[in-house]
Amino acid sequence: MKRDRVLVTGAAGFLGSHLCDRFIKDGYHVLGMDNLITGDLRNIEHLFALKQFEFLNHDVSQFVHVAGDLKYILHFASPASPIDYLKIPIQTLKVGSLGTHNLLGLALAKKARILVASTSEVYGDPTVHPQTEDYWGNVNPVGPRGVYDEAKRFQEAITMAYHTFHGLETRIIRIFNTYGPRMRLNDGRVLPAFMGQALRGDDLSIFGDGSQTRSFCFVDDLIEGICRLLLSNCSDPINIGNPNEISISQFAEEIIKLTQTHQKVIYQPLPVDDPKQRQPNIEKAKKILDWEPKIGREEGLRITWEYFKNLPRERLYEEAHHRNFV
Repeated sequence: MKRDRVLVTGAAGFLGSHLCDRFIKDGYHVLGMDNLITGDLRNIEHLFALKQFEFLNHDVSQFVHVAGDLKYILHFASPASPIDYLKIPIQTLKVGSLGTHNLLGLALAKKARILVASTSEVYGDPTVHPQTEDYWGNVNPVGPRGVYDEAKRFQEAITMAYHTFHGLETRIIRIFNTYGPRMRLNDGRVLPAFMGQALRGDDLSIFGDGSQTRSFCFVDDLIEGICRLLLSNCSDPINIGNPNEISISQFAEEIIKLTQTHQKVIYQPLPVDDPKQRQPNIEKAKKILDWEPKIGREEGLRITWEYFKNLPRERLYEEAHHRNFV
């Protein structure tokens, strides 16, 4: 039986690798594409022996050619954490603009449905709380985070233009803070940062006074939401995340309790334009997709902590190595 083919960009990344697993499990033939600028082949090495998986080492900011039919394209190629997009700002802008343009053109040529991964960062440092899809955001386009925020906002705009002008089947997901196995310990986001510090015996670093909030969604819940959105009839952006909000100070206490490592908490200056609040309104996802998160933070953190504890010790001290892009 011939399998429908799915292209996943950013396949060696945190979310992309989980998507590859899900689509193979669901009976698809998966083409994973990644230029490995932030992705890690170790996330997908378990798939290489499978006939229903292919890996393509390619930068989607360059022309993308895929032979044969495609049913779906899921565009998840992009640096996704501040430590990445502050080091490679131009590549971040290119993958959100040129990369998205290339993949929309591919989808049009293949008559494939495309889902693009946007982000809660399109809301910037929000003045509306919680954030609904009709909120236009509060973004500094020339600030240090602007390269990521505006890349994603442009990505949404060009995706919707292809939908309205060409009639292309498009889906837009706005992803809120997500966590789980295969995150990079050194990616700069608070959860792997805290767990990495706990494993190394370092103090936990809080940026700002710790009153800023985040809402953490376990990766399995997010993947389910992505699949439901892909198969839905909704072309408008949809928030997918866990609305259970917590302050960073409270979160640090949870990590100390979970890890039983008794670290001190130290405070450092808050980065420029860092959002003070982040909480999704998911009423639209509930209504249209019949989706809401199922895995509580206690269970999700336990699973993630077990994953990090079992990593080879040398990975606790790995530093990110990036190629130079212009």
